[in-house]
Amino acid sequence: MEAKGAKMFCYQCQETAGCKGCTQMGVCGKNPEVAAMQDLLIYVTKGLSAVTSCLRAEGERVESSINYLVTLNLFITITNANFDSQAIVSRIEETLKIKETLLAQLQSRGNLPAAALWQDTADHFVCKAAQVGILSTENEDIRSLRELITYGLKGLAAYQKHANVLGYENEEIDAFVQSTLAKLLDDSLTGDELTALALETGKWGVDGMALLDKANTETYGNPEMTKVDLGVRKNPGILISGHDLKDLEMLLEQTEGTGVDVYTHGEMLPAHYYPKFKKYAHFAGNYGNAWWKQKEEFTAFGGPILMTTNCVVPPKADYQARLFTTGATGVPGCVHIEAEADGTKDFSSLIELAKKCPAPQELEQGQIVGGFAHEQVFALADKVVAAVKSGAIRKFVVMAGCDGRMKSRDYYTEFAKALPQDTVILTAGCAKYKYIKLNLGDIAGIPRVLDAGQCNDSYSLALIALKLKEVFALDDVNELPIAYNIAWYEQKAVIVLLALLHLGVKNIHLGPTLPAFLSPNVAKVLVENFGIGTISTVEADLKKMIG
Repeated sequence: MEAKGAKMFCYQCQETAGCKGCTQMGVCGKNPEVAAMQDLLIYVTKGLSAVTSCLRAEGERVESSINYLVTLNLFITITNANFDSQAIVSRIEETLKIKETLLAQLQSRGNLPAAALWQDTADHFVCKAAQVGILSTENEDIRSLRELITYGLKGLAAYQKHANVLGYENEEIDAFVQSTLAKLLDDSLTGDELTALALETGKWGVDGMALLDKANTETYGNPEMTKVDLGVRKNPGILISGHDLKDLEMLLEQTEGTGVDVYTHGEMLPAHYYPKFKKYAHFAGNYGNAWWKQKEEFTAFGGPILMTTNCVVPPKADYQARLFTTGATGVPGCVHIEAEADGTKDFSSLIELAKKCPAPQELEQGQIVGGFAHEQVFALADKVVAAVKSGAIRKFVVMAGCDGRMKSRDYYTEFAKALPQDTVILTAGCAKYKYIKLNLGDIAGIPRVLDAGQCNDSYSLALIALKLKEVFALDDVNELPIAYNIAWYEQKAVIVLLALLHLGVKNIHLGPTLPAFLSPNVAKVLVENFGIGTISTVEADLKKMIG
């Protein structure tokens, strides 16, 4: 099936065309055919979720495999994850097949929405996609709230997927995700009800990040302060990007003793902070920067690249044959590594290719210092508290989130450089690449940039804030000397934002633009109730946030 003639409207990422919506081709690189199939995959996943929610209401248990299917379906539609329309069509067909099986188990179909009952062949997928896309919700505010919740669920699903592959799951989170997807089909829900549902999504976002934190730390140890090399070695290498630590573990195991080194890229950098990975002598260092520079950096690397999660850009011809995908990712023309039934993956094709490739071309030298997740910061608590009480640290600035291509994002580099010497940056996610290599110094031995890790490790930043609130015996987290200047790009940043709102954090500055999917009325609610704002100039924002 080829989705020719598909129409497109997408505004789920920060770089959406004109801050309004992509209608001809996605800024991310996805074409209308892929966009249409992603819309349809979301629709049929909502239908499946309506069925699973009814089964739960009838007292039936939903198998983990079904929960994993819903999670992966959502993850596949995240920005910069999957550009393979045929792979997405296969997911739609599998979802419809499973939905039919579950429908037969229901005692009653009386209140099921149309999406739960829809069934058709691939020949009609394009037509159906045009009927159920984003713009099928006519009311602008209802549409805005539905998409805000959907994008939050996509981000939550990404974190769920990483926990699931490590053997951790939470049935309550799965049930919430599916019941919420079903509610997004209910035209009777009011704006107030959807707003409450968005905030509830933030609550489950906190739980989802806590589950992943537990999965990562119990499996690989608590991140610790670590110096990560930026240079290269003389051996051939494999570059691994994305977020999935289990994929990295399997790759390190399979490359041990082969003469092939492994380098991280982008969001995989924080893997170096985990104790368990430090036993691998061939775990070389970090290569390059944030995801959007990969076209130049992947060319220079010269060896095979493994994309484990979103953050893939449609590749240039000169390295397409060296780009491999796995998990939720997919790129036409690139080899996709499937997991076996037991979850293991065979990376021998990458290893054999690497042996035939030259060593990576050096981009830079030096080191990055990171590993400041919650337990490491708690270990430094006495130093931190003393520095705050003495006035050596006047303020913390949370600059977590995402990096991106737009020139306006240079603002975050300039903001970090302009911060007074008595301020400390708390960061997580690839936004750190805008300033982590600036050598901003330290305060009484505490680095002025404390990197907690990946975007999901924003959970650590929340725990640090709550710990400081406890230490200083404050009633409200907003009384802390913490400012929030967060860069966003895609849907995982949305669930982080909703999680912060659930925790009561106010006056968050979000940039470089507010989301296009926020209607004026929905944006007004966020501004009036939570103090959400955007960025302006470095000088004005320093005055506003630091004083």
